[in-house]
Amino acid sequence: MASKVRRGPRQIYAAFQWSMKGLSACFRHEASFRLEVFLALVVVPLGLWVGHGPIEKIVLITFPMLVLSAELLNSAIEAVVDKVSPEFHELAGRAKDMGSAAVFLLLVMVVASWALILIPRYLS
Repeated sequence: MASKVRRGPRQIYAAFQWSMKGLSACFRHEASFRLEVFLALVVVPLGLWVGHGPIEKIVLITFPMLVLSAELLNSAIEAVVDKVSPEFHELAGRAKDMGSAAVFLLLVMVVASWALILIPRYLS
């Protein structure tokens, strides 16, 4: 069923404000997110500088941004799990571990993409 809510600049602006509120909350409350933001502030401009051509630049900056996105989702999962089930439960722990694993896999992709692009360039 189609939404009856009007869409327009006001709703787009409200969505933008909610997104900024989420980024701010994650930055304030999640040490991992802060660390990954600071790393992205280094590697994204560096990727734009060292990348040869648009494809390399896209690869070098996309994965760090995906890490930030996954960390936001992981933090959201952890917050909901902690709210719903403050005591330890195996499924709650599993959900948190899986979110953490998603972030880890993307961090591996950052290292792999940088290595695959830069190592051959500097070893030749």
